[in-house]
Amino acid sequence: MNSTDATEKLYYLIKEVATETGEPESTLRYWESKFPDILKPKKNEHGVRYYSKQDIEDVRLVQFLLRDRKMKVEGARQQLKTNRDAVNRDAKIITHLRHIKDELRGLEKELAEVERMD
Repeated sequence: MNSTDATEKLYYLIKEVATETGEPESTLRYWESKFPDILKPKKNEHGVRYYSKQDIEDVRLVQFLLRDRKMKVEGARQQLKTNRDAVNRDAKIITHLRHIKDELRGLEKELAEVERMD
C-alpha cells in the first residue's frame, strides 16, 4: 500500500490489511473492539470491513504502541487520546530508521559478497 503506487485503491479488505501489517485478521478485529474511537473501518450490511488509507495508518499507530513500545491496551489508548501527534511522529521516525537499517544490512551483505569474490 505504497503511496507511490498508481493503482492504489480507496478501500482495502481486512485480509489485505492483515497481509500489509503482518497482523492476523482476528487481531485487527480485536483491536477494533479495544480502540473504538480510533479504529473504525467502514462495514457493509454483511459486516465486511473496508479500510481506508487513514484506517491503515491508525492500525499502524496501534501496532507501534502495542508491539514496538510493548504497551498494554489501556496505556496505548491513553497515549493516542492525549498524545496522538507525538505517537505518530515517533512511529514515523522508527519506521524510517528500520528502513535505513534494512538498507545498511543489504549493503553489508553486498560488500561481503564482493570481498568474497576478491
